[in-house]
Amino acid sequence: MSSITSLKQIWQKVKYRGKKIYFETMAQKWLECKRKVVKESTYYNYVYKIEKYLKPMFKDMTIKEFKNYSFDALIQELSSELSNKTTKDIINTLVAILKYSEKEFNYILNIEEAVIPRTNKKEVNILSKKEKKKLENYCIKSGTLRDIGILICLYTGIRIGEVCALKWKNIDLDKRVIYIEKTMQRIIKKGQKSEVIIDTPKSQKSIRAIPISKKLYDVIKPLKTKHNDENYFLTGSKDKYIEPRNYQYMFKTILKNCKIKKYKFHALRHTFASDCIEVGMNIKALSEILGHASVDITLNIYVHSSYKQKKKYLEKL
Repeated sequence: MSSITSLKQIWQKVKYRGKKIYFETMAQKWLECKRKVVKESTYYNYVYKIEKYLKPMFKDMTIKEFKNYSFDALIQELSSELSNKTTKDIINTLVAILKYSEKEFNYILNIEEAVIPRTNKKEVNILSKKEKKKLENYCIKSGTLRDIGILICLYTGIRIGEVCALKWKNIDLDKRVIYIEKTMQRIIKKGQKSEVIIDTPKSQKSIRAIPISKKLYDVIKPLKTKHNDENYFLTGSKDKYIEPRNYQYMFKTILKNCKIKKYKFHALRHTFASDCIEVGMNIKALSEILGHASVDITLNIYVHSSYKQKKKYLEKL
């Protein structure tokens, strides 16, 4: 540690000595630290959680009042209205702020581990074989880039933000590979302002190369010569794109036109993954195609074999 860094730390402790340190100050200092090391989207995700959930609850609390803090009541309050994942994210953010504040303000808080009750795992929604065929036929017949994008998701399992950020340069028809390097999302900034950003995907594993099946190749190949590499796939334009929120609305319209019940866009990814498991794809290979951070995530979400699959394997014994 340099003498300059050491002096800065001592000055910080002297600066706040004897003063009331409120949660807002604690959160702001933590955010300043995180901004240097996380992606813009992650940073504003933290800002949103702090502004919407944590500051309204704790803005009048001082650091002393967090000593021996119990998370039980907070967890109960949050989980009564929010999903288990959102609750966990908010609690983890609070814990990180408190642990940072211990060091930053030289104060022992005795933070206990926050235990969030597990909820029953929701079964993933997937399109039936009949629904999938209907959707495929509609998109191929339509032939618009927007609708062919639906096919890409159905045949590769890429996320909505990834297909929205996809450019023609990311599609190599000679090698028959789609390269996923960017994702698009709308982030909420402080003051409830929002903007669309295009950045690298959520984890290093999400930057990946996905083989193009013959079925998908035959659909995309005739279109390739009409578009420049820098054009967005879904629009065929260099300057215009379709953001994920709007593409979700378009997907709902397509389902309605196909007379298919309502599904979230993510059901395309679930359908692809389930189909891969059904034909016997290795879980590690599937995890790499999906861009999961670990194989455990893939196992946790998708390995729930059907009665038909169980029977098929037992008959081989």
